Amino acid sequence: MSPLAGFGLGLRTEHYAAFEASPQPRVDWLEIISENYLVPGGAPLHHLDRIRRDYPMVMHGVSLNIGSSDPLNRDYLRELQALIQRVQPALVSDHLCWTGTQGMNLHDLLPVPYTPEALQHIAQRILQVQDILGRRLVLENPSTYVAFAADQMPEWEFLGELLRRADCELLLDVNNVYVSSVNRGFNPRDYIDAIPAQRVRQIHLAGHETHDGYLIDTHDQPVCAAVWDLYAYTVQHCGPVPTMIERDDNIPALDVLLDELDHARQVQARTLATLAAQAPAEACAA
Repeated sequence: MSPLAGFGLGLRTEHYAAFEASPQPRVDWLEIISENYLVPGGAPLHHLDRIRRDYPMVMHGVSLNIGSSDPLNRDYLRELQALIQRVQPALVSDHLCWTGTQGMNLHDLLPVPYTPEALQHIAQRILQVQDILGRRLVLENPSTYVAFAADQMPEWEFLGELLRRADCELLLDVNNVYVSSVNRGFNPRDYIDAIPAQRVRQIHLAGHETHDGYLIDTHDQPVCAAVWDLYAYTVQHCGPVPTMIERDDNIPALDVLLDELDHARQVQARTLATLAAQAPAEACAA
């Protein structure tokens, strides 16, 4: 297993050829969607095996269904464990959500209520998953559009307590924080300030669209200026966390994404340099 550092991209079929033709020095690591490779053979695994020789990888799932009332899917977890053995990823992540019930997969990342009962239920399920996989699970914060009437705490409080109780880690999606903040009317910096920085293992950056007055987490646009600003604020709080650009639709040429990834490098470097310059001045003032 290679350590995760620097800046990465989501591996998409449109870019297999480019990654197989020659190493891309502007990409430090790649993230795969786990479900795309839970197959016994064929083209996806063929390409994955070739590409993973040159890049550290992380696995990002969409079917763990951690927030559901259904029993954990042991068959899925066995398949996931087999893929982990094959890929040897630096980390394995999924989403704080539910994706189905009564054995039905709704193919969507649906929100959970922020209540003590949900907190206890999900924490216990995370602990079970971690026992099965033999590693800490990394959970991604959701993008949300409405709040449950039953909510008893803000999302960031629920998330922080969940990380503590289950001793798991966080994939902090900065775009999701921004999307939710606009849709639900909270200050995104309050969310970032409340995150336990030591639990953040990875950062996602992505684009979104506006429909009927709501921001929709579509992953089909470049990262917008407001999300870049929030990313800089996140770096101030969390430090140089490994960061990637997530693009799932309207996928451009690889060079376009590499330029966007370079911008993430510049934002992080500039923010860290500013913090370093401020530290001596603050020390002298003290």
